[in-house]
Amino acid sequence: MSIRRWLEPILIVCLLIWPCMAASAEADGQALLTELAEAPASGKAAAITAIAESGDPRARHWLQAFADNKLSRMDDSGRFVVVLENRGRDWTVEDALTGEAIGEVSRRNLNRVRINNSLRSRIGNILGLLDLKVDDPAKRREAARELRGEVDAVMAESVESLMESAEDEDVRDYLAEALAIHRVQRGDVSAIDTLRGSLSSEARSALNKAASSDDPELASAASEALTSIEQLLKINNAAETLYFGLSLGSVLALAAVGLAITFGVMGVINMAHGELIMLGAYSAWGMQQLLPGQPGLALVLAVPVGFMVSASAGIVIERSIIQFLKGRPLETLLATFGVSLILQQLVRTVISPLNRTVVTPEWMSGSLMINEALSLTFNRLYILGFALAVFAALLLVMRRTRLGLEVRAVTQNRAMARSMGIRATRVDIMTFALGSGVAGLAGVALSQITNVGPNLGQNYIVDSFMVVVFGGVGNLLGTLVAGLSLGTINQLLEPWAGAVLAKVMVLVFIILFIQKRPRGLFPQKGRAAEG
Repeated sequence: MSIRRWLEPILIVCLLIWPCMAASAEADGQALLTELAEAPASGKAAAITAIAESGDPRARHWLQAFADNKLSRMDDSGRFVVVLENRGRDWTVEDALTGEAIGEVSRRNLNRVRINNSLRSRIGNILGLLDLKVDDPAKRREAARELRGEVDAVMAESVESLMESAEDEDVRDYLAEALAIHRVQRGDVSAIDTLRGSLSSEARSALNKAASSDDPELASAASEALTSIEQLLKINNAAETLYFGLSLGSVLALAAVGLAITFGVMGVINMAHGELIMLGAYSAWGMQQLLPGQPGLALVLAVPVGFMVSASAGIVIERSIIQFLKGRPLETLLATFGVSLILQQLVRTVISPLNRTVVTPEWMSGSLMINEALSLTFNRLYILGFALAVFAALLLVMRRTRLGLEVRAVTQNRAMARSMGIRATRVDIMTFALGSGVAGLAGVALSQITNVGPNLGQNYIVDSFMVVVFGGVGNLLGTLVAGLSLGTINQLLEPWAGAVLAKVMVLVFIILFIQKRPRGLFPQKGRAAEG
């Protein structure tokens, strides 16, 4: 009973005070907005500052509406509103003080609070300062980053105060850089040390202007800082090129490994290998058509589906054509080239001659930001990891399973393997299915970095053969090393030689290399390799 005796008066007091507090907040807000609306053009900046420094939780909403030209005042009542939709004669509005939806009001009854570009820019900077006080750490970092190049003399003191009180190291660094840019723009030589090593475009812009200054000390220090930044940019550009080269190389290696297996075991030059890659890519597209709205699940399911589709097509090709042309490489080449044309035309007829786009799942979108000048796209990062995982699985199959043992035996000496009871025909079927299935996996990976079309495989068949020959026929490790190497070399050459000339240079390099090492980087071992 005693607790109840104390609680009842407290609740009564709260119920009496709350409306007064709400009324006071509305009155304060009305006064701030009235000052903003009625101040002359020269006094609006002060009114904006008053709203920002009021501590009112609605301040950001008011300033954003003002900047977007959506803050208005009703002529009949003087009530401030925010325009939500301004189409037609009647506009949809809400109360600026309470957020209460008012509905549609005739636009003739609304007097818009005018703003110019100078005030809009100032509000943008103030909103950035307000965002530095939000609870979300990511938003605070983004707000601090956006302030670089935007700080002026009015904001400098506030930014410095926020920097000193900031607990997040990234926020402090961004604010320190923003202040340094402002001070360099004002001719402060000592602030250049803060920008030394910065990779942001705003810092480079400020230093470029300082480097052309009439002050020799400022110009010299800025030029020196720019030189160090240019060196860092070159290093980051090289790292990004290497990353793109490795991702391209992983795709080449994944596309070539199936070819390396079949070529090494059966000695078959399969010109339809590119179309098996294409079937894997179309499997990814087909799964997304079966599972609309679920691109991530569809892509995961496309991995086994793409493997099975291409493996099944490979078995059909081996049983219907290749088994009758063993030991006749020229006829096999011509026959599989015909199969590639048939598969291309079949896709054009059944699906479409137009390219199809496979949607990238959300978890593969975006990039990993290393610094201002270097970011790694997630889709290529996943493809690189996927390629390495496939290679690891193939190595396990080749070294830890009976199929792998039989494949290695047939590769080294087919006649001796037959005499030991190994069914070479069965090994040929399983090997061709495995190689074709891996080509399908390559197609699933390629669907994430390029459009899927009937000619997809033709873009990779020549490169796949180059990887196989360069790495060593039938050697998985050689295929991986060759794919990564050629992809990186090609990516390094493209910026200054162009895409076509870069491929020609890579081809010439391989021709010269084969002259010295005809069996590639990692040649086969055994009696078959000696023949």
